[in-house]
Amino acid sequence: MNEMNKQLALARFCKSFVLTVMILAGIEVQAHAFAGAAGREQSSPQKKSATKQVKSYSCPMHPEVKSTKRGKCPKCKMDLRLDPAVTSTAVTGKQNLIAGNAIAEANISSNAPGYATKMVIPDVEVLDQNGNALHFYSDLIKGKTVAINFIFTNCTTICPPLAATFARVQKDLGDKAGRDVHFISISIDPLTDTPERLKAWGAKFKAGDGWTFVTGDKQEIDKLLNALGASVSRREDHSPTVIVGNDLKGVWTRTYGLARSVQLVGLIMDVSEGKVDESLTKETAKP
Repeated sequence: MNEMNKQLALARFCKSFVLTVMILAGIEVQAHAFAGAAGREQSSPQKKSATKQVKSYSCPMHPEVKSTKRGKCPKCKMDLRLDPAVTSTAVTGKQNLIAGNAIAEANISSNAPGYATKMVIPDVEVLDQNGNALHFYSDLIKGKTVAINFIFTNCTTICPPLAATFARVQKDLGDKAGRDVHFISISIDPLTDTPERLKAWGAKFKAGDGWTFVTGDKQEIDKLLNALGASVSRREDHSPTVIVGNDLKGVWTRTYGLARSVQLVGLIMDVSEGKVDESLTKETAKP
């Protein structure tokens, strides 16, 4: 009888033990589930915080140079400007770092984005300083080596120095100017800049043969400026960009239009020969 009681007592003990283990296991499972839910709730704000409105900055002279931060263009050292169209983009800190490094490590070579083997230039109808109707590509660019800048006659800041620089370069080139190299100044204010105004303005800088001042219908000029990457919402915001190109050999580049004339001459001569000297371009690009 005592033996039977012992067995019954042992059975009750085992049953209680099993129930206790099961209850404890259930509590632990619930605790893990709660912890997981709390972790997900905490990580959600972190993910949201990783998504932010990213402002895009680019170089007015080298539109392909872009960054999510303010800074200077590694090619020409000009301040990067805030792009007019701001896109909402989800980025992480790592992605932002990659973007920054891409700008910092940008190099200058004939294969870099700033140097194109092709440039699509519209053959829009324009007027020169003598009132002649021309087709921009066919008459001024096709088969030629050209240097192009952008001006307006009421400008009192960078336009006079840009024209003065062109005048010095034209003088330094001697008989090559107008024969091997052609200069083009495009008005970014065609509503004001008539052929007569452009001719008088060019005379102040002793513009010689082979230097063409371009104006025309605003719609056509806007189309041209867009194609050349020189369109701005306010004329005062235009940059001192000079585009140097050899249409025959398909070499195009942009540079700083207020560089020393000897540097610009070197760059123009290289482009006329179908090449761009990397070290010279870096030096020319410095303000």
